[in-house]
Amino acid sequence: MIRAVVFDFDGVIANSEPLHFRAFRDVLAEDGVDFREDEYYARYLGFDDVGVFRALSRARRELWSDERVAALVDRKAARLEALERGGSILFPGAGEAVRRLAAELPLAIASGALKAEIRRVLEATGLSGCFNAVVAAEDTPASKPAPDPYVRAVSMLAAAIDRPLKGDECVAIEDSQWGLESARLAGLHTIAITHTYPASSLTADLVIESLDALTPAAVRSFDHA
Repeated sequence: MIRAVVFDFDGVIANSEPLHFRAFRDVLAEDGVDFREDEYYARYLGFDDVGVFRALSRARRELWSDERVAALVDRKAARLEALERGGSILFPGAGEAVRRLAAELPLAIASGALKAEIRRVLEATGLSGCFNAVVAAEDTPASKPAPDPYVRAVSMLAAAIDRPLKGDECVAIEDSQWGLESARLAGLHTIAITHTYPASSLTADLVIESLDALTPAAVRSFDHA
């Protein structure tokens, strides 16, 4: 029986991937590093901020120090916050989908975004109270596609509801192949949404095109899987 739902954040709830790319591009440009949008979506979307900068340094055949990476992460976070001031960044139907699921099941977030970024959006949109747990980039030793974020989210949900909880009693909502792999490795059922990638590139138990299709009935369809 399905007893909880774990959401990815960027690309599922928040339409923030374009803003993340612009923030990466802007801070890298200040350091004379070119970063293209097609490159971001093809190679780096599944990484947290530290992972993006480290992978980029390898791709550019450079060795960026931990200090430089940390500084880039801080500058990128500040740039993203500035870009977010332009208005709401929720996907259409995101607030409604979260609230209707929260009315029936415990919810968590498992994300590669920084916790401050997640909390800022949730508080601005009135969704903070819908989630029993939030796992962010700084909360696990490894990021997606490793299973760590989802393993941690299931553990935190179990503590929140004060009952044992297994991965196969949870459903993950994801938009990328990296996130789907992370959820599968942690034992969760998977629902993919085509916000970022076409259905043909997403391997999941269920693929949906809109958050309007994310209903308690859709989640409960895994009860006898």
